[in-house]
Amino acid sequence: MTAVILNHFGPQFQMWVLFAIVIGALVLYAMERLPMEVTSFGVVCILLVFFHFFPVVGPDGGNRLDDVRILKGFANPALITVLALLVLGQGMIRTGVLDLGARWIMTLGGNNAWFSIAIILIVVMVISAFLNNIPVVVIFIPIMQALASRYGMSVGKVMIPLSFAAVLGGMTTLIGSGTNLLVNSALIEMGKAPFGFFDFTIPGLVMAAAGLVFLMTIAPKLLPDRAAGTDALYDTDGKQFVAQITIEENSELIGAHAPGGHFAAMPDDIIIRTIQRGEKAILPPFEDYQGQLGDTLVVAGTRKALTDVLAHNPGLFYPDLRDGRDPEGDDYEPWHDGDRVLAEVMVTPASRLIGQTLSQIGFRYHTHCIVMAIKRRSHMVRGRMTDIYLRAGDELLVMGQNEDIMALKASRDVVLVGWSDESLPAVDHARRSLLIFFGVVLMAGTGIVPIVVAALTGAAGMVASGVLTVRDATRAIDPLIVATIGTALALGISLQETGGAQYIAHAMAAAMKGMSPAMMLSVFFLVIAVLSNVISTKTTAVLFTPIAIDFGIEVGAAPEAFAVAVIFAANCSFASPLGYQTNLLVMGPGHYKFMDFTRVGIPLVFVMWITFSLFAPWYYGL
Repeated sequence: MTAVILNHFGPQFQMWVLFAIVIGALVLYAMERLPMEVTSFGVVCILLVFFHFFPVVGPDGGNRLDDVRILKGFANPALITVLALLVLGQGMIRTGVLDLGARWIMTLGGNNAWFSIAIILIVVMVISAFLNNIPVVVIFIPIMQALASRYGMSVGKVMIPLSFAAVLGGMTTLIGSGTNLLVNSALIEMGKAPFGFFDFTIPGLVMAAAGLVFLMTIAPKLLPDRAAGTDALYDTDGKQFVAQITIEENSELIGAHAPGGHFAAMPDDIIIRTIQRGEKAILPPFEDYQGQLGDTLVVAGTRKALTDVLAHNPGLFYPDLRDGRDPEGDDYEPWHDGDRVLAEVMVTPASRLIGQTLSQIGFRYHTHCIVMAIKRRSHMVRGRMTDIYLRAGDELLVMGQNEDIMALKASRDVVLVGWSDESLPAVDHARRSLLIFFGVVLMAGTGIVPIVVAALTGAAGMVASGVLTVRDATRAIDPLIVATIGTALALGISLQETGGAQYIAHAMAAAMKGMSPAMMLSVFFLVIAVLSNVISTKTTAVLFTPIAIDFGIEVGAAPEAFAVAVIFAANCSFASPLGYQTNLLVMGPGHYKFMDFTRVGIPLVFVMWITFSLFAPWYYGL
C-alpha cells in the first residue's frame, strides 16, 4: 500500500506532507490554543508515525528518518548545553553573585539617569553573552525599578530596553543564546564545520552596538510614559492590586455604607469591585449596601493605599487564606507590628504556582508570608483573590518577617520585584559559583573541551560543591525548552532528509535571480526576522539552518554568512511579547500592552536588518 501511494504521488510525496506538518505546527504555535509542550510532542508523534509507514529510503535501503533519527534531537548536545546553562544561571542567582554585582553597578551611575541606565544595559549585554538571558533579566528587573524610582522616571521607559539588551548580548557568542547553539548543532548534523566560541562575535558586537544606540535614543521616545497615560489609573507607584478583606468582629466596617464603592474608613483610592456574602455575589453599584460580619470584599488599590490601610487598621486587612485552620493553632503565629515587611514578588515562567489558587498552594504555610494582593500585568483581574488561578508574570504583594521575605530570593517559583534598603544577606558559596562559571567560560572559549562538556561539567559542579541541591538543579530545567527544541530539531532533520530544505533554497534563489549575493543575504535575513516574531525563535533557527546552507551553495556564496544570518535574524523577536520569554518577564513590571512591544520592536528589527545588510557583506566578502 505504501509503495502504491509513493508510486502514485511521486518521490516528493514525503516532502509535501512534511511541509503541511510544518505549517500546521507553526499555526498551532502561533494560535496557542494548546500548550506548546502538547503541540510539540504531538508533532513528534505525527512524524514518527508518518515516516514509519512512508520511509525515506537511503542508499543502503534503510529508513533515513526512523524513530532513532527523529528522536535524536532530544539528546542533542545543543539541547543538553542549553539546559546545563540554565542550571549554571540558577547557581549564580542562588549565591547572590549577580545581585551583589548589580548593586555595585548602580553606584557607578551617580546622579545621571541615562548614564546609569546605559551602564546597566551594557553590563546586561556582557553577562547575557555568557549566561542564559532569562535569569539575567530576572535579576535586573528590580534594579531597573529602583533606578526609575530614584530618578523619577516611568518604569515603562526602561523595562523593554532591559529585555532587548539581554537578547542583543546573547547574539555575540556561541553560548549566548540557545538559538545560537541550535544553529551550530544543525550545522554539525549536516556535516558542516561548526562555529567556534567567538566566530561571529565581531558582527554580533556591531549589531549589539547599533541596538544599544537605538535603545538609548529612539526607544524612550516610542515607549509609553505611564505617569501621563495608563499609570494615572494606578497612582504614583504605578501598580494597582486586587486585594481581599474579610469583615470580622468589632470591625468598623460593620453597618457602614459604601456609596460609589468607597468606605469612609478607607482611602478614596481603594475601590470595592465585588462583595461576596455567603454564596451571593453583590455587584456594583453599592448604594444600598451595609457591611455585615463575614462579608468578603474584593478591592482594588495601589500599594501605597493598601499599605496605609494596613498601617492604620492592622486588624482589618487579612485575606481569608486559612483554609479552615485554627488561627489560634500552633502553626499560626501573628507577627508583631514592627516585624512586618511588605514586598512584591513576581511569578516566574517556570513556577509551580502557575494554574493554582492561593488556597491550593498553601503559600502562607510554605513561606511564612501572607499574600495581601495580586496584580496581573496591565489589566485588573476580577473575583475573589483566593479564587484567582495564578499565571506567569502575576505580581503578589506579600507580607512577612524580614528573614522570610529575604528567603523568597532562593525560590524558583517567585522573584522579588522590589528592593529593600537593607543589605542582601551574605552567601557562603558565591566564590565557588564564580569559579565554576568562569571555569566553564574558559574551557568552552579556549576549546579545551567541547561546549557541551564544559557546560554539563559546570552544572554538575554546582551540585557537587553544594551551591545547588539536586532539586534546585532539576527545577532550573524548563520542560518547555526540552519539548520545543527537540521538536524543532526533528523537523529540521526531516526537512533535510526529504529534500525540503533544498527545494525551498532553490525556490528562493529562483525568486531572487539577478540579485547580488549581498542583496540575497539581506532579503534572507529579513524573511527570517519577520518569521521569528510570528513563531518560536528556536523553531525558526532550526528550520532555516539547512535552508541557509543550501541557499548559500545554490547562489555560490559563503554558506557561513547565511548561517550567521539565521542566528542574528532568529534572535530578532522584538515585535511581540510572545517572541521571547524575557519579553514576558518585563511585561508586568513595565505595565506594557501588546502593542508597546510592536511599537518599539518593529523599528529595532529594521535597525538590525539595515546594520546587518551593510556590515555582513563586507565582513564575509560578498
